[in-house]
Amino acid sequence: MANEKLPPQNIEAEKSVIGSMLIEPEALQKVVELLKEDSFYRDSHRKIFSAVMRLFDNNQPVDLITVAEELKKNNELDRVGGAEYIAELINTVPTAANVEYYAGIVKEKSALRDLINISTAIITDAYNENSVADTLLDKAEHQIFSISEKRIRPGFLKMKDLVHASIQKIEELSYKQVLVTGVPTGFEKLDEMTTGLHGGELIVIAARPGMGKTSLCLSIALNASIRYKIPVAIFSLEMAADQIVLRMLSAEARVSMHRLRSGKTYDNEWPNITMAASHLAEAPIYIDDSSSISALEIKAKCRRLKADKDIGLIVVDYLQLMESTRGTENRVQEVSQVTRSLKGLAKEMGVPVIVASQLSRATEKQEKMERRPLLSHLRESGSIEQDADAVLMLYRESYYNREIENKAETELIIAKQRNGPVGTLKIAFLDEYAKFDNLTIAPQPLPSAPEEM
Repeated sequence: MANEKLPPQNIEAEKSVIGSMLIEPEALQKVVELLKEDSFYRDSHRKIFSAVMRLFDNNQPVDLITVAEELKKNNELDRVGGAEYIAELINTVPTAANVEYYAGIVKEKSALRDLINISTAIITDAYNENSVADTLLDKAEHQIFSISEKRIRPGFLKMKDLVHASIQKIEELSYKQVLVTGVPTGFEKLDEMTTGLHGGELIVIAARPGMGKTSLCLSIALNASIRYKIPVAIFSLEMAADQIVLRMLSAEARVSMHRLRSGKTYDNEWPNITMAASHLAEAPIYIDDSSSISALEIKAKCRRLKADKDIGLIVVDYLQLMESTRGTENRVQEVSQVTRSLKGLAKEMGVPVIVASQLSRATEKQEKMERRPLLSHLRESGSIEQDADAVLMLYRESYYNREIENKAETELIIAKQRNGPVGTLKIAFLDEYAKFDNLTIAPQPLPSAPEEM
């Protein structure tokens, strides 16, 4: 049709890029980092580029003769216009000085074509009566973001390069004697056993109600953001944002949560409150307190926050309150879908994701000496254990026995760790502040002001 538009393209720029690659080895090095085979619009240019890449990868010389021979071996020489067309490409550019500029044009047109193709597919899917809006929105957003990522990120990485980079990292860490290579939790023993929380990992913090799941999640978030300046996204499905902030103020200021909520604070506590408020105001913490949210919504919000604030840690409180987008009546299947989505989120964002999870009531029914939680107590789904890279469980004897002397002592059980040891360590739960701390350095509360007569 006369009015039919051609996809975005610049054939002259494509010719100039390939011509530059054929006359100057340095130009070839530059183009390899910028373009891929599908960046070219014309099929003949794709085939020639692919032949050049094969020669380059095998450390063979790249020129008119070698490229023509490589194409001939694959029965593609005649399809691209013969050796004459390759010679024409070489004659297109007198110098390779502007190859990066030409490559930029080719890359730009390729991105525009990708946008058109994705948009067309989205429109087609939207007309499908069986399409689910949330699923389609997530797919569309992921595909749009993938175009942006393709413009700045390389494709597959060779094992040779990965091994070299890994050895370099090991040598660097060995030289610096760095114990924590991931996001620090602020808990010394935990960081020793895990070396921090690593990108792409799903970490489940599980316990019965009242054990302190939310408190531990917030304590880690506070440590990461305030002490290490790591941007943190918190999705609180149970508590409102102002309640979260009140908890954080109590934890950071070491002032009783009850007194903060009632306003009955002492004069000697206000310097701590003011200092804590100042720290929190500057902390890179972003809170979403939507009471019902799906993994797809969390993923969409995190994509935008990652691009805008470069978040380094995601916290979700808690798993059983999250919605599934599939609408299945089977809760086990729903939770399985949610945990898989959260694991996918961790991998896509390249950051650790912490999710709090309820344990089943089985722990309450056990004998006194057997109340410590087990992986089998994870509620509603075995997929939680399967998808999680690490499972941390809380146990406080003082929860069951108010008479024990050390009420703060809490067992943090590393029940699963895909890339490290398992075991039990002890931390302190400061109930008055709804905060966890290292057991050996847990401070005493501020002295109370005398009661007025």
